[in-house]
Amino acid sequence: MRTAIGYTIESIGYVVGAQGLVSFASQTFFGTEWGWLHKVVDLPSTAHLGIVAVGLALVVVGVRTRQAPARRDIA
Repeated sequence: MRTAIGYTIESIGYVVGAQGLVSFASQTFFGTEWGWLHKVVDLPSTAHLGIVAVGLALVVVGVRTRQAPARRDIA
């Protein structure tokens, strides 16, 4: 179960981070709106870097959860 939860959190982190990165790049360099994040919230371009950080944090938490050693009691 721990592995499934880790993969789920990690996958959500990749999606959130990618959307934050795409939104930041599109607003900063092209002056347009890409992705689906702008349909949910209207944020300045620098706030999208915070979304990228949240995505990276979710990836790290997911990997650590997935790689946590399983406890086995051998008697």
